[in-house]
Amino acid sequence: MKRILMMTMIAALLCGCANKAIKTVGADEFAEVTTQKEVRLVDVRTPEEYAEGHLAGAENIDVKAADFAERIKGIEGAVAVYCRGGKRSMMAAAQLAANGCTVYNLDGGILAWQKAGKPTTTEETDIFVTAGGKLVKLHALMHSSMRIEYDGRNLYIDPCSNLRGRTVDYTSMPKADIILVTHEHFDHYDTAAIRQLTADSTLLIMNPRCVELYGTGTAMANGDRRQLADGISLDAVPAYNITADHLQFHPKGRDNGYILTLDGLRIYIAGDTEDIPEMADLKDIDIAFLPCNQPYTMTPEQLVNAAKMVNPKVIFPYHYGETDVTTIPAQLPAIDVRIRHYE
Repeated sequence: MKRILMMTMIAALLCGCANKAIKTVGADEFAEVTTQKEVRLVDVRTPEEYAEGHLAGAENIDVKAADFAERIKGIEGAVAVYCRGGKRSMMAAAQLAANGCTVYNLDGGILAWQKAGKPTTTEETDIFVTAGGKLVKLHALMHSSMRIEYDGRNLYIDPCSNLRGRTVDYTSMPKADIILVTHEHFDHYDTAAIRQLTADSTLLIMNPRCVELYGTGTAMANGDRRQLADGISLDAVPAYNITADHLQFHPKGRDNGYILTLDGLRIYIAGDTEDIPEMADLKDIDIAFLPCNQPYTMTPEQLVNAAKMVNPKVIFPYHYGETDVTTIPAQLPAIDVRIRHYE
């Protein structure tokens, strides 16, 4: 097996040397390339290596994983790749170039990047492509908080700055073009984080109760729909408890889930909810964020049931606290279930 892997690496390296679609560049040029919004940044190391630290904005697609070829099928245009020292990224570059991409390979990998004094992060990023070819970058912040980059805009969902010893420094992040808040609980509605992210042009959308508490913002209730910008629309959908002794946590009609549509890509942010019957009415969902921590939201079994009703292409379990969500992927073999640090 090692001999076969070595032969593959040698072939990839030889292919890369002869392939004009692959450009091996140093840390400074690589940093410049990755600032271009149309360039997709991919870390091809293992998930364990990625979790220890990676380049900001990089998604993780392990070149040695069995599904690597499948994962890169939809990638087009310019791609920047790196690994630890440069060998695995050249393997990945050869495959991406064969798919028609222009590839920038980081010479010396992340070791060279760090030696040059360049920064790394532990923030996880997943990248999707809309029907119109635009990139949507989903940054996992914590618990129920995320940042979405799309078409030059930054959208924040339930920004929370401090929870169970974890902190997010919003002062180091871009100001928000749009902020969405699902409901009033402290791990979703954080007035300090909202103030830190708000600029003069920020559109703040919350459920009616949060608008009442905050004193400003745009209220959306269950069933409301708004066009937020060209190519960006938002639907407010129900989010509530149905277990008999949990109804007080999230009463029906008060809180929101959201369906955010970006150039046709439909993202369901469920908010704090159980597997409510309204989920069966949701159509054409590409990405779903589903909560998992009883007594406030769903059990893993309820999440699996919700997933079968919504039937998205990709699921991110989130808001899961100390709940073990590692058993969920095996129960949903037809759905791409991605576990990120949304404890």
